[in-house]
Amino acid sequence: MRQIIEYLEENPIIAAVKDNADIEYVIKTDVKVIFMLFGSILTIQNTVSLLKEKGKKVYVHIDLVDGLGRDEEAVKFLKGVGVDGIITTKPTLIKSIKNEDLVAIQRLFMLDSRSLETGIKSIVEERPDAVEIMPGLASKVIGIIHKKIKIPIIVGGLICDKTDVINALSNGAIAISTSKKELWNE
Repeated sequence: MRQIIEYLEENPIIAAVKDNADIEYVIKTDVKVIFMLFGSILTIQNTVSLLKEKGKKVYVHIDLVDGLGRDEEAVKFLKGVGVDGIITTKPTLIKSIKNEDLVAIQRLFMLDSRSLETGIKSIVEERPDAVEIMPGLASKVIGIIHKKIKIPIIVGGLICDKTDVINALSNGAIAISTSKKELWNE
């Protein structure tokens, strides 16, 4: 986890890639950390290899890889592919990810006060290496969670411009994941 934090201190923008066109674009940028939000069991290894060859740190959202289960065997498969970490909305996978010495990032959707409470409880119980909070515009929520946990916070979703990035960082986020290509070069 320390290595991702060092990369994010240098550039707090994480490229959230959703398709092959995004991959082609991001390899030409200075962004070092990639969140892969697509793929299939048939293509993931080639995509991860390409990104790693270009010096990128690759974190795959396991829930979004077609043909791949959401279990311990899928975690082992992704480790074999060479990912640096795994993103998931499934708190039960956090332990398996950490057991494979991969960075575990738990993605939480903040919809209301109940999801805030259950999200904090899940973080405290499962102890992921980092948490990704969505949507990223919820600056008050970022601040509340930042005060209650001692885990790095990444925010994503609905980040539209540099002001959104600054607001998130000033409220306790260490980084922003975004699919907005214009922010990848900021």
